[in-house]
Amino acid sequence: MMLMAAGLATETLAQGSSNHSSPTYAADVASIINENCVVCHREGGIAPMQLTNYEQVRPWAPLIQDRVVNRKMPPYSYDHGIGIQDLQGDWRLSQDDIDTIVAWVSQGSPSGNLNEIPPMPDLPDLAEWNFAPQFGQPDIVLASNAIDVPASGNDLWDIHFVQSGLTSDRCIKAVQVKPRGDAKSVVHHANTYFADVDEDGNVSRSPLTEYAMGKWGEIIPEGVCRTAAAGRLVQWDIHMYPGGLGGAAPGTMIEDNVVELGIWLHDEDYQADIKQDLSSYQLNQGELLIPPHGKIMTQGFHTFDHPVRIDSFQPHGHLRMNAATLEIFYPETGRTEVVSSISDWSATWHHSHLFDSDAAPLVPAGAVLVIKQWYDNTADNPNNPDPRQWVAWGQRTADEMTHAWIAVSHLDDETYQELLAEREAGSVAVN
Repeated sequence: MMLMAAGLATETLAQGSSNHSSPTYAADVASIINENCVVCHREGGIAPMQLTNYEQVRPWAPLIQDRVVNRKMPPYSYDHGIGIQDLQGDWRLSQDDIDTIVAWVSQGSPSGNLNEIPPMPDLPDLAEWNFAPQFGQPDIVLASNAIDVPASGNDLWDIHFVQSGLTSDRCIKAVQVKPRGDAKSVVHHANTYFADVDEDGNVSRSPLTEYAMGKWGEIIPEGVCRTAAAGRLVQWDIHMYPGGLGGAAPGTMIEDNVVELGIWLHDEDYQADIKQDLSSYQLNQGELLIPPHGKIMTQGFHTFDHPVRIDSFQPHGHLRMNAATLEIFYPETGRTEVVSSISDWSATWHHSHLFDSDAAPLVPAGAVLVIKQWYDNTADNPNNPDPRQWVAWGQRTADEMTHAWIAVSHLDDETYQELLAEREAGSVAVN
């Protein structure tokens, strides 16, 4: 099962097994699947089977039970009970929903009264922008050059520039990168940058957004500005993998593959004193070397000379990577805080974990971000194409990488203290 994303998900109608000793599909399970799965498990969706009615769901019931118990589906690997749990666009099922499905399958997957099934939610067109239900259509849509991706062969890269059309600096509300049609599983990554090119051809650039397979998009918090810069080019940096990865891989040639960038902008009079940027925080990539049948862990450290707020965390690796954490070390106290833990990471589902503004880590000057990532080059890793190979850092899909994309809001001391006071006041009010 796949999950309906942030702008589409509504409060599930199902009640947990604690309220239903004998759950049925019609009364309890259909609403869970309709609200969390059919966005992908429908005709033309990216999932391998349809789950839009009881006849379609019933044969898959044991597999559904296995996948939800092990939190393989919906595909959102973010550990429960470790670190910050308040996320925007959280795809995870509640424990009540999981318990309901388990009880239903264990009791033979009864249908119940199919006339009582709740209506199917409104689903977006498969080619629609993910944030359109929240924000409408993007203010800017920029398409990459078209390129043919063969059915097999070596990795491909395409780097080129397009005009943004921006005539004044604007603050970004949300951003999404979207491969068209069948290209979703052949586009390994498609990163965009605001760029300048001097007369000698030298490029200076700053990240606009990062896309990797499965990523839904990014929402910038209210009161924050990630600037869309006027007068600068937008550089596309696209990596394609012939044949594709994952269950939706077409295994055929994709002609005229185009990747699109959608940008939602705040009004021109929008004011924000807090500036945000997105950066790739590197680990010890130069030393990344995984032996055959081996496992390793990498870590990297970063500190700021001013206070910051961490707005999102997205670890990046390839086929051998299987886990990641983000921690904060406070030198004054010697305390280490775990912010995020992803212990079942997969290269086919990259997620930018967007922290709720009231929960996003407030980091004082001098505190240290500690980023750790784990790699499994053994036969136990189901994503590993060949555990006999030495694997080093590199750009190809068969190589490995070790870094994390992190959105950071940069604060002055006064704003930092104000945000801390608001957090403390909110905590007191709740208690």
